[in-house]
Amino acid sequence: MATQTTTADTRKSRQGERRVVSNIMRGSIGNLIEWYDWYAYTAFSVYFAAAFFPSGDQTAQLLNTAAVFAVGFLMRPIGGWVLGRYADRRGRRSALTLSVTLMAAGSLIVALTPSYDTIGVVAPVLLVTARLLQGLSVGGEYSTSATYMSEVASPGRRGYYSSFQYVTLIAGQLTALGLQIILQQLLSGTQMESWGWRIAFVVGAAGAIVVLWLRRGMDESESFERAAAEGEKGSGPARGSLRMLLSYPRQCLIVVGLTMGGTLFFYTYTTYLQKFMVNTSGIAKPTAAWINFFALLVFVLLQPVMGLLSDRIGRRPMLIGFGVLGAIVVVPSLTLLSHTSDPVYAFLLMVGPLAVSSLYTSISAVVKAELFPTSIRALGVGLPYALTVALFGGTAEYVALWFKDAGHESWYFYYVTACVLVSLLVYIRMRETSDGSPLESEAKD
Repeated sequence: MATQTTTADTRKSRQGERRVVSNIMRGSIGNLIEWYDWYAYTAFSVYFAAAFFPSGDQTAQLLNTAAVFAVGFLMRPIGGWVLGRYADRRGRRSALTLSVTLMAAGSLIVALTPSYDTIGVVAPVLLVTARLLQGLSVGGEYSTSATYMSEVASPGRRGYYSSFQYVTLIAGQLTALGLQIILQQLLSGTQMESWGWRIAFVVGAAGAIVVLWLRRGMDESESFERAAAEGEKGSGPARGSLRMLLSYPRQCLIVVGLTMGGTLFFYTYTTYLQKFMVNTSGIAKPTAAWINFFALLVFVLLQPVMGLLSDRIGRRPMLIGFGVLGAIVVVPSLTLLSHTSDPVYAFLLMVGPLAVSSLYTSISAVVKAELFPTSIRALGVGLPYALTVALFGGTAEYVALWFKDAGHESWYFYYVTACVLVSLLVYIRMRETSDGSPLESEAKD
């Protein structure tokens, strides 16, 4: 009888683990498409900058597209608030389905908008509208997917499973870069600038429709279902309300502090570095795309390794490691990269800092989720994070290009270093989030 019971428990455990993997995969694929759409803008902006803005020098046109990129980030706090609130009240699955719908709409607008030469100022207006929709979508996607993956993950393996949020986030960027490389092989530079770049946004919109169908089959997280049932019986602030969020001021400030340096470092070495290689190092656009692709491929493979490591040694030591190494590596790596056009050397100068960044990115989602209870988790993760990303990550390209245009490009290197040092102070002072987190206590109930 004991043997039968053990066998039944083992079978049930395996089925539960398979269900976890299935839900993580469905959430991850959707996350990949969301971030593909988001990063396609950056990957292809070197080709469509002239299509949406008046003729001018390359740096001026890139400044315009970087400004629109930053505008999209300004919507991310609103997305974090609106969709985070929606996720805490109506469920994670419903919010994830809504976010991918908004992303599909934004991609279609970019794909179908005529050039500036055809419709004048309406072209950049429509581009901004599309980025506002995508910013709203991504703001909600990050908070809800971080919450969902952390809640459905098996206890003791939350770092590993949650790392797949950044696996798919980076994979989305890799997919955008991969498509860019393929199109560069098939089309001439003139064709890419004329219409080839539009293919990327058509692909993104089509992928979002597929994800919409996949996400309808996801399980709702058990943590949310329990919190929803308890919320209907209790009193006090409504789930997902700003009033409830304000009762966790320390956790909100920790999210801001730990995100500040991490997001600026991440966007510097991912979204901005391709432009840096082209515009400063003088590396050809196709070569820069290949360098970025292979460096990001290494980066994505590091995420689950680092996530698994965090389940063994804790989150805080890894964050401190990122803060120390990140502050050391920025100035020398960007300085050396600005003086080389050698592809191999450029690759090494990119992949080294990305390896350092993985100490932060692999556990970014789970650390934030471990700070808040279920009833406010999506909004707690989303709103302070999105505000910080809008201020620092979203403006990274624009600030870097502004310094370059002003003739002081190296000042940007020290700006990134200073922000990483501020976050390091937060990492040193914060507690280990995996010990006694609301996520673990809820799993035992």
